[in-house]
Amino acid sequence: MVLTIMACEGGGDQPIAGANERKGATMIRRFILASRALIALAVLGIAVAATATIAYAVVVTVQIVAGPWRGGVGTTTTKALVLGVIELVDLFLVGTTLYIIALGLYELFFDPHLPSPAWLIIRNLDDLKAKVLGVVIVILAVLFLGQALTWDGERDLLRFGGAVALVIAALTYFLGQKSRSGGGDKPE
Repeated sequence: MVLTIMACEGGGDQPIAGANERKGATMIRRFILASRALIALAVLGIAVAATATIAYAVVVTVQIVAGPWRGGVGTTTTKALVLGVIELVDLFLVGTTLYIIALGLYELFFDPHLPSPAWLIIRNLDDLKAKVLGVVIVILAVLFLGQALTWDGERDLLRFGGAVALVIAALTYFLGQKSRSGGGDKPE
């Protein structure tokens, strides 16, 4: 609701914005601009988490590469190596997902012209969600692969695989619907 004061100046009724209205609008504007600092903290926090995850994955890489040479070569070592590599891929994917989120939020709130590869340009929140969901689908597939490789015959792998497949199918359907409808948000 806009409040105006009607005053007679120069022979006609002209609305003149009241001082309180201008002051209120200025306060709201300042609050909204200041709240962007919260998004900056989110971007920074997510970027730090991405860096820490990727750095940890590098340390795990060194351990995985050095591990088989200490224990000798054999079937058990090979299985442990394959499982370790799959878990390593999962770590790197989580770090990459965090990086994409940090980059996307930065692009959306601070610098829409940030130099990025064409496939990583994020114009709206739907673009960011699509990029993140795409990586989540891959992470779920890698998670299932890791479970399948370590299956001992006792756990119910079929139910777990079915649940993962349903989630992947739902996310894929969601992404397909968004791409057909044009994504929802309009670019600026």
